[in-house]
Amino acid sequence: MTPSDSPLQRERGTRPDLAAADTPPAWLEAAYAHLVSDANALLGSWAPPSPEQASLRDEYLQLLADDPLAVAKAGPPGHLTASALVFDDSHKHVLLTHHRKARLWLQFGGHLEPSDPSVLAAAVREIREESGLTQVAVIPEIAQLDRHRLVGDFGRCRYHWDVRFAAVTATRAEPTVSEESLDVAWWPLDGLPATVADELGDLITASRRLL
Repeated sequence: MTPSDSPLQRERGTRPDLAAADTPPAWLEAAYAHLVSDANALLGSWAPPSPEQASLRDEYLQLLADDPLAVAKAGPPGHLTASALVFDDSHKHVLLTHHRKARLWLQFGGHLEPSDPSVLAAAVREIREESGLTQVAVIPEIAQLDRHRLVGDFGRCRYHWDVRFAAVTATRAEPTVSEESLDVAWWPLDGLPATVADELGDLITASRRLL
């Protein structure tokens, strides 16, 4: 799959237009208020590892200032998501999901839910839902930020502003496959699948700095 064919396209340069296509219900902002506060605190206290990541962090904070509902899938078409790259205890293998819609091998992740107490908790929940693993330690510091455009069958979602974490499980446990995935499997870092997301290499490098 070439980058132009990919349902996930990394966004660079000018910030995309994130105006909402319709008006969300009045109760939604209150339901997500705690996640807006947590996202602002998480991003604001983070020390980005590069000027590019620092600039992107500032754009994330501006996004939240412009529209607090950017933490919700039902908010603007561009909104925050949370994900985590899971390593085994040797740090030589990663657990990836073959995403049903994207048709790419990716880390676990997805939208924030009102029941999530924090952005980090959303990433933990996504690991559990998409892999079945419960004994996973997620490092509470941001590993990487990545904004990408969605192309394909993703409904009204157009951009994901992903907050990415690194995680470790004590053993290379046998995962389960959820309805969101075609497969879930462990892969050695020196033998990743051909249809891996373009940016996964950068995420592996960013995550290993925290391990």
